Parts: sequence; C-alpha cells; structure tokens
Amino acid sequence: MIRKAEFDPFARNEYPTSDGRPMAETDTHRLLMTSLIETLSIYYSADPNVYVSGNLLLFYEPDDKRRHLSPDCFVVKGVPAGTRPNYLMWEEGKGPDVVFELTSKTTRSEDTDKKFEMYRDVFGVSEYFLFDPLEEYLTPSMQGYRRVGTEFRPIEMAGERLPSEVLGLHLERADEQLRLWNPATRTWLPTQAELTASEAAARRRAEVRERAEAAARAEAEARARVEVAARQRVEAELDQLRRELDALRRGRDQGS
Repeated sequence: MIRKAEFDPFARNEYPTSDGRPMAETDTHRLLMTSLIETLSIYYSADPNVYVSGNLLLFYEPDDKRRHLSPDCFVVKGVPAGTRPNYLMWEEGKGPDVVFELTSKTTRSEDTDKKFEMYRDVFGVSEYFLFDPLEEYLTPSMQGYRRVGTEFRPIEMAGERLPSEVLGLHLERADEQLRLWNPATRTWLPTQAELTASEAAARRRAEVRERAEAAARAEAEARARVEVAARQRVEAELDQLRRELDALRRGRDQGS
C-alpha cells in the first residue's frame, strides 16, 4: 500500500469512476443534489482542508472494486479540498463526516437500511441526513442521525430545523428544497443560483451608479464651461468699459 504521505488524492487510479447508475431519479432530486453540493462547496471554499462532493464512488476495501457507495452529497473534514476521480477511504485516512441522501422511490429502503448501516459501521460517519423532497417515502420527510459511540441516534428538531453539530448549520425544508441556515450569522447559505443573481444585480447597480456618476461629471463639466464662458464675457465687458472710461478721461483732460 502507498504510504499516506505519498498519496495523491487528485491522481487517476485504477478504481472505477462510475457504477453505471443514473445520477438521480427525477429532475427534482438531481437539481437538489447539485444545489446542495454547490452550496456547501461555496461555504467551505476558503478552507483547503474540507472536501465537499457528491455522486462520487467511495471505495472502502482495498483491491475490491465492487465495495463502494455513492452518497448524494458528503463532507469530509481534514482532507485536502479539490477534485477527485473517486474516494479511496483507506488512502484518505477517513470516511465522510457528514452524508446527505435524497430519498426517492427506488432508494428509500437502501437509504434507511443498507446505507444506514454502512455509513454507521464501515464509514464511521458522524452525522447522516435523509431528505425526501416529495414527502412521499419518509416519515418524517427530513431525518437526521448523529453518532453516539457505535450507534446512530435520531437528532431532535430545533423548531422547524434540524441541527448539524459537525457543520454548525441547520437544515430546513423550503417546499421541495433543502436549505441550510447559519445560526451564527442568522442567514441562509446562498445557493449558486442566488449568488449568480446577486452578483448580476450588483453589476447592474454598479453600472447604473457609474452611468449616474458619469452623467454628474458631464453636467459638472458643462456647468463649469458655462461659468468660465460667462466669467470671460463679464471680464471682457469690464475691460471694454475701462477702456471707454479711460478714453473719456483723456478727452476731458485734453479739452481742459
């Protein structure tokens, strides 16, 4: 086995990158999974030692390419961030800290039985969350489990939210969406779509402000030109009056 110090998690390896199964059962599940991965990736983007991914093969037994799971979304603390072809748990040195599964008709028994046991007993997951966006397969439709010793114990709701101690975030249903609340800042974690819209709105505001500032500068410059021209006319008229007065004085002096 390669020593941990020599392991490159980003390098290609001989283990598969796909199990041939579809990424998600419905558009709702696919969009939600993508949004959840993106949102957590943004949240941890400044930390080089947190890895966020999803729909990626996690292998848990060396030399056995059939021993793997593919969580919808997961977070691993203490390993390098970046892109991987797959996740080799024995090389990385640990399994995911938090796993999210978006339950559907075809995955509900696996999510609550096989994966539940695998995440608890094999991967050593600290927190496991299940979310049924369509509210058809799980009761309640949002569930969380936290490791206590060797067992998973249900996480109690905090009002309408489900707290994650590992992430320091709360999960909450918003229609068919799973949103993440930061209790420290009392704000929702923005999704990639929201950030893109916010950045576009900020650009539009900046463009409007720049146009207004340019118009104000142009108006000020025009006003300054008018003022300079008016001052020049007044000075020219005063100069003409002084010349006429001088001419009158000279004529009067000569007449006397």
